[in-house]
Amino acid sequence: MTPDGRQAPEGGWDSLKVDELRDELEARGLSRSGKKEQLVARLEEDDAPGEAGAEEAAPVEEVPAETVTEEGALPEEKRAEEDEAEAAAEEEEPEDEEATAEDAARPRRRGSAETTPTTERPAPAPRPDGALVVSARAKYVRSAPRKARLVMDHIRGKNVEQAQAILRHAPRAVSGDILKLLNSAVANAESSYELGPDELRIQRAFVDEGPTIKRYRPRARGRATRILKRTSHMTIELTTEGNGR
Repeated sequence: MTPDGRQAPEGGWDSLKVDELRDELEARGLSRSGKKEQLVARLEEDDAPGEAGAEEAAPVEEVPAETVTEEGALPEEKRAEEDEAEAAAEEEEPEDEEATAEDAARPRRRGSAETTPTTERPAPAPRPDGALVVSARAKYVRSAPRKARLVMDHIRGKNVEQAQAILRHAPRAVSGDILKLLNSAVANAESSYELGPDELRIQRAFVDEGPTIKRYRPRARGRATRILKRTSHMTIELTTEGNGR
């Protein structure tokens, strides 16, 4: 019998139909969903509150205050250790705040995530006792070797700064490609031996012929004329000899 005075039928809850079981569950305020076996089990559990009440009313054993914890220390000692750990964490907090302030003040690139600090550039190679020679080469430049050699003859043997001034004001189009090649050779000397343009002189500057590109142009009476588009391989070598070193 339930606490509200309801009693199970003589044949048990299995003798009732599903609708009757659901009505009974609804009257008790229980869930009506599920199959017949689930409904019957739910009603049987509700009819036996004494066992559940006995389990809930079971006395709880009091644990003595001096019981040893899992870590093998008394609660008071454990609490003291936790207080020491919190004090150490508070001492470390100011350093962390300073680090976060420095990270926030550090500039970041637009549209990029937090970047790692760049590594230092490796130390330059030791300079040999004699004169240094640094070179740079440009291949497959779309200019005829004859036209490039006319400009190379003007800068051969000149200081780097003087050669740059000549190439900036030269009327030929290939002078722009030669100026890029000269700046590349200067960058190689600066990266490898920390040499500036004022310490370098052009020792060799020559042009080799590259592959020729063949094209055709239509002419009168259905004929075709071949066009040769020549390329050049240009090389510039810089040295410190004869430049006050």
